[in-house]
Amino acid sequence: MHYHGSCHCGRIAFDVEGEFDEAMECNCSHCSRKGYLLWFVPRDRLSLVTPEADMATYLFNRHVIQHKFCPNCGCAPFGFGTGPDGAAMAAINVRCLEGIELAGLKRKQVDGRSY
Repeated sequence: MHYHGSCHCGRIAFDVEGEFDEAMECNCSHCSRKGYLLWFVPRDRLSLVTPEADMATYLFNRHVIQHKFCPNCGCAPFGFGTGPDGAAMAAINVRCLEGIELAGLKRKQVDGRSY
């Protein structure tokens, strides 16, 4: 399935390919404050429509995930990291995808607070 997403103002836009039936809801200080609902995909399934230079990056905790956000509206649509197998991954904020009905979305609770 093909999805299009963006930050609130549209300065950051992207396309992503894949299927998901649930999103991860993490209770760490960062995810819970921002209300992230995450879907992880291989990095090559995410295509940037706008240049990465237009994005700001936030690192916290162990500095292993590059949380990308818009310096204009502050919205954080995705992050870049590495999966347990060493593969490049993208963590998509499902809330930033067009056409997703969040009310019916299954959520997998993750205890990120304990990491």
